[in-house]
Amino acid sequence: MVTHRKQPMAERKEHMILKTEDLQKQGLNQDQINYVMAAVGKEVNALTAERDNYKSQLDTAQTTLKSFEGINVQELQGKITQLTNDMAAKDNEYKKQLADRDFSDLLKETAAGFKPRDLKAVMPFLDIEKLKASKNQESDIKSALEAVKKDNAYLFQDVSIPRVVSGTPGTEPSKSEDTKTRANEALRSIFGRE
Repeated sequence: MVTHRKQPMAERKEHMILKTEDLQKQGLNQDQINYVMAAVGKEVNALTAERDNYKSQLDTAQTTLKSFEGINVQELQGKITQLTNDMAAKDNEYKKQLADRDFSDLLKETAAGFKPRDLKAVMPFLDIEKLKASKNQESDIKSALEAVKKDNAYLFQDVSIPRVVSGTPGTEPSKSEDTKTRANEALRSIFGRE
């Protein structure tokens, strides 16, 4: 059995070249020589493959390192941190915009049931920030609108339209009754009642 002990590369080169003639001088027959050459060939091939693998890894590492030349790692880490913070801020801003839009839609939808003359006129009477922070926005918006309607009914349309009574038939219309009749007719046409 041939044992290979690790020697410096210069010394191993002398021993690595194995020749058939040298083995014949040692008294080995051709079958033994073929066996030894095959065994040594396997070991040499394995070592060559390992060497080539390490060389490939070294080349890749050197190429990668060259691509990082001139790069300030701390500056790069600072930029990454800044970009991460910017993305988080944008995400929060986007979420806030969505929440504001949803709140605005809910407020308009809920207020429509209360028939405000102009929602912009009602808004100053509402604590918008408190309503936005509410856990039950719809219920709290309804309560706030009810309170505003109770205290400031003039901001809302009255659901019951007063009926305008016309003059009693059979009496002579005076000039003031004639004006009243025209006013009533005008109101009826405005409210769409004939």
